Amino acid sequence: MKLVLFLNMGGAENLKDCELFLKNMFNDPYILTIKNKFLRAFVAFCITKARVKAMQKNYKHLGGKSPLNELTQSLCDKLNKEFKGEVCFDFANLYVPPFAKEVLSKYKLSKDDELVLFPLYPHHSQTTVTSSLEVLKKAISELKIQSKVSEIDVFYEDKSYNELIKKHILKANEDFKKGHKKHLIFSAHSLPVSIIKKGDVYEKHINEHFNALKKELEPYFDKIELGYQSKLGPVKWLEPNTSDIIANLDNEALIYPLAFCIDCSETVFELEIEYRKIASKDYKVVACPNDSVEFVEFIKQYF
Repeated sequence: MKLVLFLNMGGAENLKDCELFLKNMFNDPYILTIKNKFLRAFVAFCITKARVKAMQKNYKHLGGKSPLNELTQSLCDKLNKEFKGEVCFDFANLYVPPFAKEVLSKYKLSKDDELVLFPLYPHHSQTTVTSSLEVLKKAISELKIQSKVSEIDVFYEDKSYNELIKKHILKANEDFKKGHKKHLIFSAHSLPVSIIKKGDVYEKHINEHFNALKKELEPYFDKIELGYQSKLGPVKWLEPNTSDIIANLDNEALIYPLAFCIDCSETVFELEIEYRKIASKDYKVVACPNDSVEFVEFIKQYF
């Protein structure tokens, strides 16, 4: 048996899970880089209590839950249908259910089986890929799983992945105010500059990905820019801000969430709803690859 586990941060399935998500995220040493775990837990508690009501209010705009779990399950279902039992696809989240041990416990893996860990992040960062893989490996050890374990890391340089992004963007360009000059914004989740200075390669990967896609898409757009979203707190974060770009648009725009494979609150609330309040021109958010035919085909090539 070959089991493929998609890894992601996860999205709250209900308003109650918002507190759990924040608590677990800010207790993650790769997110809140305070070495003393007791101090980190205290700071995490304070941040969680300060932010949970705002998060719940935002989630009410989404019907009380993130779309991430449902879309990831749909992706797994489509892949399982394609492989007809030869390869099994499932997913585990970092901060909200389903958690790693819960998912792995569903399968009676033996030493003859293979477990493939597939983080759904196109770019590497300690805050995403490293954190997810460490949690999974800990669960594998605690459950005494003897199967062969392999990993699929970043794929932002994959030509077929970038071709599907290009296809989705150009389709959206046809559907949204056809014939108008448009601005294309690639929006990536921001990180504190302090994390980058410690050697995290995320910004490097984002810039390389942006430049490759910009080269492919320049003939179709009046202007193409990279911005960063989802800043939190007073520390210095990667810039420029997506919100600043949106507030100063000269033309209508398309926004593509560069750092995400699956739509989540950062795309369907922050980009689609919150930033629209400050936009100087109309814009359309291009959906992430999600459970699209093209993304299914891209994943199939690994197996």
